[in-house]
Amino acid sequence: MNVSIIGSGYVGTTIAACLADLGHDVINVEIDEGIVETINAGEAPIHESGLAERIAEHAGTTLRATTDYAAVRDTDVTLLCLPTPQSEDGSLDLAIMQAGAESLGRALADKDGDHLVVVKSTVLPGTTEDVVGPILEDESGKRIGEDLSLAMNPEFLRMGTAVEDFLEPDKVVVGATNESAASTLRELYAPILDRDDTDLVETDIREAELIKYANNAFLASKVSLVNELGNIAKEYGADAYEVLEAVGLDGRISERFMRSGLGWGGSCFPKDVDALRAGAREQGYDPALLDAVVAVNDAQPRRLVDLLETHVSLEGARIAVLGLSFKPGTDDIRKSRALDVLEHLEARGAHPVAYDPVAIENVRESRPDLEVEYAESAAEALEEADGAVVATGWPEFDDLAFDGMARRIVVDGRRISVDEADLEVYEGLTW
Repeated sequence: MNVSIIGSGYVGTTIAACLADLGHDVINVEIDEGIVETINAGEAPIHESGLAERIAEHAGTTLRATTDYAAVRDTDVTLLCLPTPQSEDGSLDLAIMQAGAESLGRALADKDGDHLVVVKSTVLPGTTEDVVGPILEDESGKRIGEDLSLAMNPEFLRMGTAVEDFLEPDKVVVGATNESAASTLRELYAPILDRDDTDLVETDIREAELIKYANNAFLASKVSLVNELGNIAKEYGADAYEVLEAVGLDGRISERFMRSGLGWGGSCFPKDVDALRAGAREQGYDPALLDAVVAVNDAQPRRLVDLLETHVSLEGARIAVLGLSFKPGTDDIRKSRALDVLEHLEARGAHPVAYDPVAIENVRESRPDLEVEYAESAAEALEEADGAVVATGWPEFDDLAFDGMARRIVVDGRRISVDEADLEVYEGLTW
């Protein structure tokens, strides 16, 4: 199938490479000329496991990038993979999505035959039909349901495992108002849907839009509940990991997302939960539980620094901070709990020395306000440190000896593998 993808960010680039891997002919439409040149050169514009190899394999043949929207006319289906950033009140800013829909509509005005437009960006119920659809009709002169079809197909990609998540998903959600659109998407995902452990969920468009939010809100709530239970367990001197491991054996609950620690961050959970809260308030509903979920999560970095301060006088102390990305396997630092930890350390007069395998340059560029020293290795960050915190669970931090520290005091927010006998003090954030 000939596929066009609008947007070459984290979602668009990953999906483009994966669809090419499945045998489709894919064209990425992106306004950033630098990203277009990078993809066409066979290189990945983002750090994501398994992505660079696929782009290198398919670039120039079944995967190409361009700045010209006219390329969509030679395709059967267009996926809108555009960012929907947060406004100050937590609601979605749809300006980029609207601009992309306008450009797409103008390009489709000169196309003969039917075309399917699929929204993959995370948007609140009603956006696809009430915002994107009318723009496409106005700019193209075509009518949805006649020579133009519209669908919603949310993505469930996790940074660090996005390629695997796309190719081996738990579910594929298709929201469409007509059988033609649904049939096209079933054909697009046929190699994935042939897997025995992938479910196809077919709904109307608004249900598909809300499924993504409900999915992420549930997972974020689970993490905050687990952290709340972990905090309580610590007050009793109990090991939260043993407690929650047993709880996870309940088939109604499951063992996934049961590791208490520093909390959730990244681009999805914070934005999606905030957008759902803002959307609920617009509808006249007070989302008290989701408000509490966010409050618990926001408090975890401060709890970690409070715990460290029970062992180390932070004024003037050299503190190693291990990990800056919001999770291992990615260089994404959006809403990273590690950055909150750095801010708390600075506010208390500490001198943080940070190390991350891939995310340091992103922090340098986006947070020049942080007064932090950057190390080239974990060992360098730990040298003569008065204490250390683990903010991201990178595998290379497992079994660190923590040699060279002035005082071997470690507060672990991610439950790495460590020999506690080698340390003066080892404290997990919530156990």
